[in-house]
Amino acid sequence: MEELALHILDLAQNSLAAGATVLAITVAEDVAADRLTITIADNGRGMEPEFVRRVLDPFTTTRTTRRVGLGLSLLAMTARQCEGDVKIESEKGQGTRVTATFRLRHWDRPPLGDLPATLVTILAGAPNLDLTYRHTVAGRTFSFGARKVREELQELPLNEPKVLVFLREYLEEALRNLHGGGKDDA
Repeated sequence: MEELALHILDLAQNSLAAGATVLAITVAEDVAADRLTITIADNGRGMEPEFVRRVLDPFTTTRTTRRVGLGLSLLAMTARQCEGDVKIESEKGQGTRVTATFRLRHWDRPPLGDLPATLVTILAGAPNLDLTYRHTVAGRTFSFGARKVREELQELPLNEPKVLVFLREYLEEALRNLHGGGKDDA
C-alpha cells in the first residue's frame, strides 16, 4: 500500500468485521526520537493466542473467500523495512490492539496519506461506531471523538453527506494546524 492511511483503513475494516463497536486510532509522530507509532485498538471478538502467533503469515486468514490475508503481513513488512515492527495484542472476546512503529524519517517510509478521508470513510460505513482519533506531533495533540459529534448532531446521522463533508474539512484543517505548529485543542 502506498499510504499508511490505507493500512489504517484495512485494520479498521478488520475491526468492524470482528464486531467492534469501539475503535481507537492513535498516531504519534515523535520527531526527537525519529519514531512514528500507529496504534489501532478495538473491542471486537479478539483472537486466540495461536492465531495471533501466525497472523503475520500472509497465508493465515479468517476469510473464506480467499486463502491469503495480506494486510497485516504487508504492514509488518513495511514497518520492518523502515526500522520498525508490528506488535499484536489480542484476547478472545476482549479485542485487539495493533501497534506499528517506523523510523519517522526513513527513506522508504510511506507517507501517512489522507487521514481525514480515511476517518470519514470509516464513519460513513459505520456511523454508530465509537471512533476516537488522537494524533500527536512533537508534543502537540489533536483529538477527535465520534461520540461527541453525534451528541452535537442529535438526530442527524453521522453518515449524512453534508456531515461527512464538514467532518473531512474539519479534520483536514485540524491536522494541517497540527503539522503547522499551531496548537489545536479541539
